[in-house]
Amino acid sequence: MRIGELARRSGLSRDTLRFYERQGLIESRPGAEATNSYRDYPEEALITLDQIADAQAAGMSIADLAMLMGQLQAADPDGFDGEAFLDARIAEVEARIARAERFLESLHQARAALAAPPVLR
Repeated sequence: MRIGELARRSGLSRDTLRFYERQGLIESRPGAEATNSYRDYPEEALITLDQIADAQAAGMSIADLAMLMGQLQAADPDGFDGEAFLDARIAEVEARIARAERFLESLHQARAALAAPPVLR
């Protein structure tokens, strides 16, 4: 699919998609027609874009994602401790989840307090 269709289907701008491609997060291939410079993106790019969105929502930076994906695809991952990297990202996400759960509980308590009848003195 061309970038316009990928943008429409993903809800992301063309500039964002180009940025992700420059960062090595998604890939395209030259289009089938030799008379233009269009690029084609595989259907799997939509899945990758969903995963990027999930990772960003969990607090992972584009730089971390690019480094992780680059190292996972590298033929020689020497010098990169993938397990330590992932352990650190897992700990960060778990900490965010714990904070979010505490805040969610606060919201539930606030809603319950607003719903309770006022106390007359």
